[in-house]
Amino acid sequence: MPTRSDPVGNTGTSAPAGPPHGVAKPGVALSAVAAVACAAQFMVVLDSSIVNVALPSMKSGLGLSTGAQQWVVNGYLVAFGGLLLFASRAGDLFGRRRVFHTGLVVFSAASLVGGLAQDGWVLLAARIVQGAGAAALAPSSLSLITAGHTDPARRTRAMTWWGVAASSAGAAGIVVGGLLASVSWRWVMLVNVPIGVGLLIAGLLCLAPTATGRRRSRIDLPGAVAVTLSAAAVVYGVSAAPEAGWAAARVVGALVAGVVLLAVFVVVERRSDEPLIPPGVFSVANVRMGNVLTLCLGAVITAPLFFLSLYLQQVLGQSAVRTGLSLLPMVAVVSLGVFVSQRLIRLFSARRLVVVGGIVAAAGLAWLGRLPVRSAYVGHVLPPTVVVGAGTSLIMMPAIVAATSGIDPRDAGVASGLINMCRQLGAALGLSALVTVATTVTRHSSGPGDAAVVHGYRVAFYALAALSLLGAALALLLRTAQDDEGRTRAPDAA
Repeated sequence: MPTRSDPVGNTGTSAPAGPPHGVAKPGVALSAVAAVACAAQFMVVLDSSIVNVALPSMKSGLGLSTGAQQWVVNGYLVAFGGLLLFASRAGDLFGRRRVFHTGLVVFSAASLVGGLAQDGWVLLAARIVQGAGAAALAPSSLSLITAGHTDPARRTRAMTWWGVAASSAGAAGIVVGGLLASVSWRWVMLVNVPIGVGLLIAGLLCLAPTATGRRRSRIDLPGAVAVTLSAAAVVYGVSAAPEAGWAAARVVGALVAGVVLLAVFVVVERRSDEPLIPPGVFSVANVRMGNVLTLCLGAVITAPLFFLSLYLQQVLGQSAVRTGLSLLPMVAVVSLGVFVSQRLIRLFSARRLVVVGGIVAAAGLAWLGRLPVRSAYVGHVLPPTVVVGAGTSLIMMPAIVAATSGIDPRDAGVASGLINMCRQLGAALGLSALVTVATTVTRHSSGPGDAAVVHGYRVAFYALAALSLLGAALALLLRTAQDDEGRTRAPDAA
């Protein structure tokens, strides 16, 4: 059978132009399936960003400590990232529709419990369960697109809208989070319930059962447990270090446990008949590099919103609504830039886009590293955040294309799970490390009050700038069709 190159230069078997892999019910247009997938991703990302603006309200409403406040974000991200491979493999083995619907039920129920929580531990537990539901939704939503759209141009177009849905959810989350938090932080959680119910109905009407042909296969539960606990242990160890000290027994023990559990995961994968990561997935060089870039991107996108939300509300004294509106231009630029970058792939290689995007984002983050204690929004916050948004938007789409190209359709779910896992774990690990850095710098700063806090934020932004530059350097290892042949071979997604 003939082969053809994908947008980033991987070579794979060309898919037949026949009907998609049974993702839509008879008479249902493939665009309806794509719409359901994009809406699900919108809800998952909305829940990540909407909480940032509501953190101060949650802290005061339930008496959360600073560490618990951080884990409102990280508990979700760790469960999300750690369980993604398990959920994505379950979708490949037992049917994407089944996993998709299960994720919707779990996510919506956890949102309801969290919104009604009267104690901090109930909210944290609900956030962790929410992350588990999101782990089922994210890879199944993307795999509905990658497995169903066999035509490269249509698949790239659908993936672009999936990326736009994710980035626009960040914008919506910031604004909606501010509006809802001004009434009550509980609505930040409860808003997911009607969205989840509506998506469940739409999924039942549009999605067909997936014929996997491997229903009797055993899923790698020990591997899933090992990688999830490994991520949780490392994140806990890093986040506990500022308070307990790096030499504390619980910090060292957590970090050592994380490394040991990661080694256990590798051993389990090698011995499993049905590993979470099939050996052939990482045989594609661009898939490996695309996931590494996404790991860096997770921290570069998530951490600035976290620190800026705290800076605007707790240092400058802005309301939740005003904070949401202040951050809207950044996430709006990301949303628009994702769509633009998809078109730019036709003119420039994915490698060049990631390199340029990494440098631009690093410049904006370094600019944020100069934030004053008392700032003017137009002069000190707006310009650098727009620059950061423009840079990260150039990275997102090329990384997604690289990490999902050249994959056997049977492994579409695990490829989708990998890229989502890297993004969420990159966000969780990066945020924990940067909070540790900021807290440590603040404690050793000679400045008074807010000046010491802002000093810690500045160092965190400089560290993020360095991480963005590292991503740009790693992107030089990407291999693209443009570089091989001197001309653009990305499919036209117009």
